[in-house]
Amino acid sequence: MDRMIYVAMTGAKHVMTKQATTAQNIANVSTTGFRAQMDAFRSVPVLGAEKPTRTYVVDSTVGSDFSAGGIQQTGRALDVAVQGKGWIAVQMVDGSEAYTRNGSFKLSENGVLQSEAGLSIMGDGGPISIPPDVHVSVAKDGTVSAIDTTSTPATVNVLGRIKLVNPSEANLVRGEDGLFRTRDGVTPQADENVALHGGALESSNVNAAEAIVDMISLARQFEMHMNLIKNAEENEAKATQLLSIA
Repeated sequence: MDRMIYVAMTGAKHVMTKQATTAQNIANVSTTGFRAQMDAFRSVPVLGAEKPTRTYVVDSTVGSDFSAGGIQQTGRALDVAVQGKGWIAVQMVDGSEAYTRNGSFKLSENGVLQSEAGLSIMGDGGPISIPPDVHVSVAKDGTVSAIDTTSTPATVNVLGRIKLVNPSEANLVRGEDGLFRTRDGVTPQADENVALHGGALESSNVNAAEAIVDMISLARQFEMHMNLIKNAEENEAKATQLLSIA
């Protein structure tokens, strides 16, 4: 009976963990460029001389679903979507790099090109500054250009090029802030094969209907584990009664 309790107890615990992951995915179904998190269960033997036949369940996080989301046209000059594989590099407060698929950019008070979260977008030589009174355009290769709207004829100035990278997906790990970083800490070089789609954003790759079905299935799994624990308790009570009669 204790073997049943081991499996049911740990199974119920990690079903709750996966339920939380699924809820997080649903909460980010409308987050631009979001990558769904995936979890998987596996059984692990309990180590110890007196417990050679016992196993328990652990939630082994597989990682993230790196499949592309849909492209939504916005027509906004500072919106870009990564086509296919690749990431946009942003500069963290401590100067390190992180990577995102969210191409909804904005300008700071000082005219620095930033992510939606207020992080500077990395260029070839650092953050990209945008002068006032210009029309900004982002090319397919990440080149940021400014068209002066105060002069005639209008002049085009290249302000920089957004750093686009394509590290191995196996080497990427999601941080608590939702941004990705390399697992080995090595900063990847810019990849010229990564392309952007201007005037558009990439939607989340979370399938809302599938996630809701998963939540229902996980709720039933949790109920099944609790029933196993209840059955083990009833069996133990009956066994105690039989032993007391004997």
